[in-house]
Amino acid sequence: MAALNLARLIAAAADTIAANAEELTALDQAIGDGDHGLNMKRGFEAVRAEAEAFSAKPLPDALKAIGTKLVMTVGGASGPLFGTLFLAFGKEISAKPDRANLTAAFGKAIEAVAARGKSQIGQKTMLDVLQPVHDALLQGKTALEIADIADAAADATLPMKALRGRASFLGDRSIGHMDAGARSTALLVRTVAHSLGESA
Repeated sequence: MAALNLARLIAAAADTIAANAEELTALDQAIGDGDHGLNMKRGFEAVRAEAEAFSAKPLPDALKAIGTKLVMTVGGASGPLFGTLFLAFGKEISAKPDRANLTAAFGKAIEAVAARGKSQIGQKTMLDVLQPVHDALLQGKTALEIADIADAAADATLPMKALRGRASFLGDRSIGHMDAGARSTALLVRTVAHSLGESA
């Protein structure tokens, strides 16, 4: 973690979201508001604009600043949820985390997201990717193994019936569609995993 270039990681995350914004919008149009891709792109571009300033901060402060920026700029339901993830992660992580601290902090961040969204695993949300990623961290999986697990977890939301968020209003019609928040979470996990894999 100490070797991680945060500014470069922010740029990579913003690039990933921008490159997949149309896909995220299409997924959200099927069972949501249809604005997830645009909202996420706007938020991560806002973070990118301050990447140098964020990367100059200690890691906990940087993550909290990113979370605050996402809450302010993403909008919709995703802003508070992704913002909470980063804010809680920053609150729990140390300035130079080892894997144990990283894993514990990530677990606390997931709990915060669940509380904020009043949701739990199996309800077709971003939690259905976050929890398998945390489990993989606990199991000692490599960064790239974790990225594959995140992708598989997003795919696993397809047969689920949405029980939280706008998609829940569709009932059984939400079955057969991937959750946009789960997909964007998996995209971000893969971006982080590649960056950590390169700096390991």
